[in-house]
Amino acid sequence: MKQFLYRAMDASGEIVPGNMDALNAPDLEARLRRMELDLIDYRETRTREIALGRRPITRKDLINFSFHMEQMSSAGVPILDGLSDLRDSIDHPRLREVLTDVVESIEGGLQLSDALAAYPEVFDPTFTSLVRAGEQSGKVNEVFANLAESLKWQDELAAQARKVLAYPALVAVIVTGVVFFLMIYLVPQLTAFIRNMGQELPLHTRALIAVSNAFVHYWYLILALPLLAWQGARWWLRHSERAAYRFDAFKLRSWPLGAVLQKIILARIATYFALMYASGITVLECIRLSEGIAGNRVVATALRRAGQLIGEGRTVAAAFQETGIFPPLVVRMLRVGETTGALDGALRNVAYFYNREVREQIERVQAMIEPAMTVILGLLLGWIMLSVLGPIYDTISSIRI
Repeated sequence: MKQFLYRAMDASGEIVPGNMDALNAPDLEARLRRMELDLIDYRETRTREIALGRRPITRKDLINFSFHMEQMSSAGVPILDGLSDLRDSIDHPRLREVLTDVVESIEGGLQLSDALAAYPEVFDPTFTSLVRAGEQSGKVNEVFANLAESLKWQDELAAQARKVLAYPALVAVIVTGVVFFLMIYLVPQLTAFIRNMGQELPLHTRALIAVSNAFVHYWYLILALPLLAWQGARWWLRHSERAAYRFDAFKLRSWPLGAVLQKIILARIATYFALMYASGITVLECIRLSEGIAGNRVVATALRRAGQLIGEGRTVAAAFQETGIFPPLVVRMLRVGETTGALDGALRNVAYFYNREVREQIERVQAMIEPAMTVILGLLLGWIMLSVLGPIYDTISSIRI
């Protein structure tokens, strides 16, 4: 399909700009007409230009989509009618275009899951697999309800993570500004006065002068090097699978964020695993899909190994234990779930426990970061004051009255 930028007019006479995939201009006009829009003008464009001007579909949009579909399905409204109502009521141009194509695909004979799977950048494989399982079991409304709750949990977790990082980021910016001010403006003036005293300077004062000179003469390199190092590291991690694997392993071992990250990953896996298993998806398929949502190569490799062991005849608990990655709590709850025949319930308990642990640990980490940043700033200022005032104090002390 070609991609078009267009301007159209709605029923109220308002101009609606947007972009859409279509076979040709008549197809574009027909698609817009189904959205109750009249085409004014258009032009064919490139994929990159479309991507730059396109408002992305966020997790909150998917939450609203899942909630709407759950409400429509529970009320007995046919899927096609529910999608059409949602398409006509939303103001998100890109999501409206996606839903238009989904409606057309269903009208052409596809299942909802297959129509959604045509947009993997919007609906990931786990999302579409759950919808497919709901179609097969006749529990589409329950699947959408669970998806909405799971996406809400992810959104809350992301908000908590942003909250934790916001304060250190702000303090880091302030500290960086203070350091540049001290090293480029204040310290050179004080060191000129100290040198005029004619005495031998202590080591920490000479170190401060050297650092200040580096800031004065190479400030642009000091600003550029972290950015270049960041971009270089990103390029290396994208092009070296071994480096990316080691970095993921380091993230799990790092203190204090490693323990929080591990619990977040395990809570996400347990939540989706329980959701998929309860929807009728097989254990091996649940594990395969969980590899994609782990977000960490070490955990994904452990899940792949567990799937291989289960395929060889091991129990789920024994396979997860043999990987050496999953904590005893996860293995114990899997064993209980297998014994009682309620694997999804056991995994929900794991998810509940880790959700609570994540919230508590995030609060503890935040409480630790604030005084740590204060101590770092205090040590920095203390070093500068000691290096500057120390020689002055020594000179005054040596003066005999």
